[in-house]
Amino acid sequence: MTRVLVVEDDPRLAKLLEGDLELEGYKVDVARDGLEGLEKAKRGKPDIILLDVMLPKMNGYDVCRAIRKDDVDTPILFLTAKGQESEKVVGFSLGADDYVVKPFSGMELMARIKALLRRRQREAEKVTAVEFDGVRVDFKRMEAVRGKKDLGLTPKEFQILEHLVRHKGEVVSRQKLLEDVWGYDALPSTRTVDNQVLTLRQKLGGKDKDAHIVTVHGVGYKFVGL
Repeated sequence: MTRVLVVEDDPRLAKLLEGDLELEGYKVDVARDGLEGLEKAKRGKPDIILLDVMLPKMNGYDVCRAIRKDDVDTPILFLTAKGQESEKVVGFSLGADDYVVKPFSGMELMARIKALLRRRQREAEKVTAVEFDGVRVDFKRMEAVRGKKDLGLTPKEFQILEHLVRHKGEVVSRQKLLEDVWGYDALPSTRTVDNQVLTLRQKLGGKDKDAHIVTVHGVGYKFVGL
């Protein structure tokens, strides 16, 4: 069961959030001040943290900073009455993943929670390294070589290749690549995907253009290089 830590000093709002989250099937733990929230974040290992900014004993920014200082990558969603851009910039710079401004709708909050959990799941499923047809790729170090020759992949090409390798043997649509590699708010068209894949194929080499990445016409691409 997915565990949610709610760090909120307003007892009425905390109770409301707890009830709504439990109805969605989440296991909920509540902390009423920053210090308690930090302790529960470290001890309870939640899957996501809903963190108020204005908290007694230790504010939300300091809690977030302390969590990230320990290299904990649990998604953090700030709950705040402050909607100024400068406040959001501070939160994101400290390692927050998202922000909702009070008063917020329950539907919006649940949608944001689910989006953050999906993103974390994708990160957990990422391939760290792969080898095929004389090509060795280390996605963590962003290194790709054939023998001793550096293939010179760009960050975006590493992302595309990792996504296709992770779904080896499956057809990945152009639209899916746009959503997962460029992001939902990105502007490029599916033609951009085609151009990036074309360049990636050229760098990977092989006996023909479909040696590693097969085009499924009208749909997308499939990795078959292993």
